[in-house]
Amino acid sequence: MEKKVRNHWLTVRLNDEEFERLGKLQDKTVGNNLSDYVRKVVLSKPVNVKYRNISIDDFLRDMLQLKKDLNGIANNFNQAVHKLHTLDHLPEFRSWVQQNEEHKTLMFEKIAEILSRVTQLHNLWLQS
Repeated sequence: MEKKVRNHWLTVRLNDEEFERLGKLQDKTVGNNLSDYVRKVVLSKPVNVKYRNISIDDFLRDMLQLKKDLNGIANNFNQAVHKLHTLDHLPEFRSWVQQNEEHKTLMFEKIAEILSRVTQLHNLWLQS
């Protein structure tokens, strides 16, 4: 197959606002190259446009934050259990139990938040 050389130039002058708008339009497509995008538009060829589901994007952002929170809680819990194995005094043990209850409560709150978010997303999908 012979490669066709592009040896003709087309110069178009745009102001800043027009160039920014063109860039935003090109960003919505699957192509990475502004020249390819403009060539397809000028020659009336099909342009593949990206489709993003904002609900899923929001859901993923929230889930990533919850994952980070749960990882922190899990690390604290693991450290507390490790400390439990090293305790040999009753007052320290009581202190550990109180801290553990706080972490357990926080963990259950985060789990409830995840469940609520998943339920919201499920209901949103059912509506569409």
